[in-house]
Amino acid sequence: MSVQFSRKVSLSMSAHASLHARSISLSLGRAIILDGADLSVSPGWRAGLVGPNGVGKSTLLRVLSGEIRPDSGTISVTPPQAIVGYLPQEPERRADETVAEFLTRRTGVGAASAELDAATSALATSEPGSDDRYSEALERWLAIGAADVDARTGEVLAELGLPERLLTQSMNTLSGGEAARCSLASLLLARFDVFLLDEPTNDLDLDGLARLESWVASLQAGLVVVSHDREFLKRVVTHVAEIDQFSHDVSMYAGGWEAYLAERDLAAQHAREQYEVYADKKSTLAGRAQREREWATQGLAKAKKNPSDGDKHVRNFKINQTEQLAGKAARTERAMQRLDVVEEPREAWQLKLTFGETSRSGAIVARLTGATVSAGSFTLGPVDLMIGGGERVAIVGHNGSGKTTMLRMLLGHVVPDAGEAHLGPSVVVGELEQARRQLTDQQTVLEAFMRATAMTVPDARTLLAKFGIGAGEVNRPTASLSPGERTRTVLALLMARGTNCLVLDEPTNHLDLAAIEQLEIALESFGGTVLLVTHDRTLLENVRLTRRIELEAGHIVADVNLASV
Repeated sequence: MSVQFSRKVSLSMSAHASLHARSISLSLGRAIILDGADLSVSPGWRAGLVGPNGVGKSTLLRVLSGEIRPDSGTISVTPPQAIVGYLPQEPERRADETVAEFLTRRTGVGAASAELDAATSALATSEPGSDDRYSEALERWLAIGAADVDARTGEVLAELGLPERLLTQSMNTLSGGEAARCSLASLLLARFDVFLLDEPTNDLDLDGLARLESWVASLQAGLVVVSHDREFLKRVVTHVAEIDQFSHDVSMYAGGWEAYLAERDLAAQHAREQYEVYADKKSTLAGRAQREREWATQGLAKAKKNPSDGDKHVRNFKINQTEQLAGKAARTERAMQRLDVVEEPREAWQLKLTFGETSRSGAIVARLTGATVSAGSFTLGPVDLMIGGGERVAIVGHNGSGKTTMLRMLLGHVVPDAGEAHLGPSVVVGELEQARRQLTDQQTVLEAFMRATAMTVPDARTLLAKFGIGAGEVNRPTASLSPGERTRTVLALLMARGTNCLVLDEPTNHLDLAAIEQLEIALESFGGTVLLVTHDRTLLENVRLTRRIELEAGHIVADVNLASV
């Protein structure tokens, strides 16, 4: 089947746009990504796109946006002039891009303005077809919200607590909190008919998540969103689209997140039951056919070897009986062949995560005494804090409140400008830091992992494979790993090296749902100290904690002993 795109450039905004992908197939090299996949999104639908890491969720979004052309299938938008907006995850911030340029690029205003300028120049020089080009460019420029984007930008920045002076700053000069809120601002400013969002919840604090959820709930446009935030999916999606890693097809479930979970589990149960019924019938028939064949063979051998009193009639009768048994065996085998074949349900690869543990630390893991550190206009502290051995501490607060900075000061990565920071001498830190900077040089993954763990080649390969880093990844440069692959590689490091103080900064970012559930199980069984920074509300509910520290504007505003609550 040839590929057809009926989508044109946007001519006007539409509150009734729908997106349809039919029989989409795509292979990248030898890897099949999609195979005859169908996906439709109607106005007001909010579809959560789920599946294991590496199954092709981001790729499917790029196909739906037209950024990648599939090998076969059709993609259409109704009406054809509707605007499809794709906002990918961008873990790396560009040094050559200001905040204003980032916002105009993400909202599509920059591209629409550039096309309008080019169409205006063409019209001025009377180029052929310039009238139509200018008309289309102007309508797109208006439809995408470029006419009032400056006024709306000021309002949105104020709503998110961002000063307008940031507009002239380079993106790579922003703090993590500021960058997350700028990404949210690009969503709030966007004027698309269909939204395709890839991990919009990453790095957002609880306030940002609430704003995002409110915005999504108010959308009249269709939406396809990739997210691993279970609470977000539970609150906002009306449908769930799941990519199957074996069939490479897409299944759509209506009714929201809870309905999807129930229907998925029920479907898996039915598939297992149907297979077991089929396997039991097949086994029973196979056993019966084998017995009938054996009886027939044994009977014929006895009849020929030991004829009864030389009576040929008795012998012929016994031979006839054995032939009848052979006929029954043949009929049984044909009955087995007529069974409707039910394939055994395939088990998806699952991360089996445990954290290696070393000997216990001392009673005091880390301590801050009047510690203060400044970075630009932000100051953390003075902070007085002690973390005891075996405590399980959640550190929460808005983006930019100083959570990561305080972690880095506790671990000795940042020296306080004033006061003291102390890390216990017997503390062995196992850290998953927010930017996942471990193993980001140009060595291969295998070389870097062996150097960090002192493992042999076979042992390193085996452990990495357990974390989904297989033969196709181990010889790549570590810097080329995707965020999800890098996260799993660092988790493998933590398992290999052992720790008595586990420090996790936004650990659920870039992990799929199954891996997050395994992370919760591993945290439950870990016996050492845990320092956890996360905005994942479900993770905070599911993980056993003994203490909750809340930061605001560089100061500890709450320190609650959860063991006594």
